[in-house]
Amino acid sequence: MTDTAPTPAAAPADDLPVQHMRFDAHGKMLEANSPHQRFEWIHLKRGTPEAQAWLADSSLSPFLVQALTAEETRPRCIVDDEGTLLILRGVNLAAGAEPEDMVSIRLFCDGKRVVSVWRRPLLSMTDLLAAVGRGAGPVSPGDLIAKIALRLADRAEPIVAALNDKVDDLEDAVLDEDTTATRRDLADVRRMSILIRRFMFPQRDALTTLEIEDLPWMTRPDRTRVREASERTTRLAEELEAIRDRATVVHEQIMDMRAETMNRSMYALAIITAIFLPLGLLTGLLGINVGGIPGASDPDAFWVVCAILGALVVGQVALLRWLKVI
Repeated sequence: MTDTAPTPAAAPADDLPVQHMRFDAHGKMLEANSPHQRFEWIHLKRGTPEAQAWLADSSLSPFLVQALTAEETRPRCIVDDEGTLLILRGVNLAAGAEPEDMVSIRLFCDGKRVVSVWRRPLLSMTDLLAAVGRGAGPVSPGDLIAKIALRLADRAEPIVAALNDKVDDLEDAVLDEDTTATRRDLADVRRMSILIRRFMFPQRDALTTLEIEDLPWMTRPDRTRVREASERTTRLAEELEAIRDRATVVHEQIMDMRAETMNRSMYALAIITAIFLPLGLLTGLLGINVGGIPGASDPDAFWVVCAILGALVVGQVALLRWLKVI
């Protein structure tokens, strides 16, 4: 007598408050109480009454419920007797959102089920749910977590590549001495790289912890894929660090250019002042309203004074050139 084929379930959506998905060993979704079920995935939208009710009725400890529903989280991995808590972050690629406003996904796994909690849409999870709908779902809890980690890295790579290209353009603009829009764009690049990098290194540590822990539900292929996700996250974090450093160098170049321009202006002003200061002193003495001014009654005295002033300017310029001031 042969086993009957597993009954497929309806394709998942990405906006339901509670999604309870069951999978067989081939990644196919099953109906409830199917004998072919290997593990289940409960996908909850944080803050909804349905999700809160499910968490209240679950066997999860208060610590886990609080960790899965906390307002602010940082990537981390915690393993205890109850199971594994994994918190990851992904770039926010929703329409009108800032990529550096990274969205969290909280995961708990005990080997038989994976509980994930989300609040804001994350395209990495949308991609995974679409794959489940096509019948290409995860085959094990470890496979599910590895796929989530890899998709988070996939979605972050184009953002980091775009930042790299933008820094390249800024460096070219600085070489062309075009700093009008450069400072504004540079501030955006530095802000994005710093904010995204802030979560990348903790995420790498969380994935590394998951890989090295002795978890029976993590197979060798699962660990390999988690290691790949960790290495890609590390590479992204290092690239973000390099982008930040390059942006700092560009900023310093802009400041040097501004300082050089200012110095040239001040230098020119100092030379002009040095030339005209004696002239101003001489004309000021000749213009005082007292008796005894030489040439006061001579009609040619004005031109004589102009000639003297002209000769004085020529002499000053010659002296400054001899002193290599100009």
